[in-house]
Amino acid sequence: MPTIKDIAREAGVSAATVSRVLNNDLSLAVSEVTRTRVFAVAEQLGYKPSRLKQLKRDTERSGKTVSLLLRCSVEEERDDPYYGSIRRGIELRAEELGIVLGQTLRGHGQLPALRACDGLIVVGGFNPRELESLHADPSTIVLVDQYGEQTDYDSVRTHFRQAVEQALGHLMALGHRDIAFIGGGGDGERRAHHFERIMLERGWFDDRLVRTGGWSSADGYRMMNELLEGAKRPTACFAASDPLAVGALRALHGQGVRVPEEMAIVGFDDIEMAAYVQPPLTTVRAYPEQMGKAAVQLLVERFEGREAPSHTITGTKLIVRESCGRLIKPPPRCTPHP
Repeated sequence: MPTIKDIAREAGVSAATVSRVLNNDLSLAVSEVTRTRVFAVAEQLGYKPSRLKQLKRDTERSGKTVSLLLRCSVEEERDDPYYGSIRRGIELRAEELGIVLGQTLRGHGQLPALRACDGLIVVGGFNPRELESLHADPSTIVLVDQYGEQTDYDSVRTHFRQAVEQALGHLMALGHRDIAFIGGGGDGERRAHHFERIMLERGWFDDRLVRTGGWSSADGYRMMNELLEGAKRPTACFAASDPLAVGALRALHGQGVRVPEEMAIVGFDDIEMAAYVQPPLTTVRAYPEQMGKAAVQLLVERFEGREAPSHTITGTKLIVRESCGRLIKPPPRCTPHP
């Protein structure tokens, strides 16, 4: 009887990849070519997973209780759909697998006691000491959207460096140099971190063009108005979320600034509204619902015996619409004196 390892050897992939492909793990980032090859090799070798093993796996995970710890408040989740989408992905995958969702705690600092549970999914930045006091077994804690060096825990995160490079690369290719940033605050906010790093590398960073605060459209409106009233006006802006970008567009329209002719803008998330604002918003698409599903999948693998920590990084995609326009006129070159 062929095994997972036999299929992995013939297909040229790891046994873990074979297992996740055969179990139809939607969170696995693998090409369609590889997925097709794994199924073809499995069929060629006559692989038929034991029904008893399947029943054992179903029994092991059915009825498991998983609790959630969310850094964001209800209001912050409402303002930024990114976090709501992560939670929705967790809920959907848990329901598919028969996993029971237990308590949901929010905030940080003095957290209430957590009832006994089989696993804990943590969304947002938390101090490890806070987690240890809530759930004793680090192997069944999954960190989502946390960017500190916590290698002992399973984790799922967005590739924010890629996202910011995509946004800024698009604006720079159009000729923009005076690029502003608006985003939420916090020491661990990766979009702001990567924006500053990339702009410094180019020699174009100007802290007068950076505004941080909240995540709502109202915050975006306020921060864009501050930029427009400043001594130096940018030609483009990267907004760290689509709701911020929507508020920024409202401010630009209110002050008679034409988009994209006088100001280009790129958002982040690709929420539904992004395609329907005027002009339709160029944005970087993230996959937060997929992140939530991946977090549950990592816990399932722990329940089934995986020992080593696993780390999943979810990529992003630039969605080009109409808020950036075409190549702007390059600045005239200075002719050196003879």
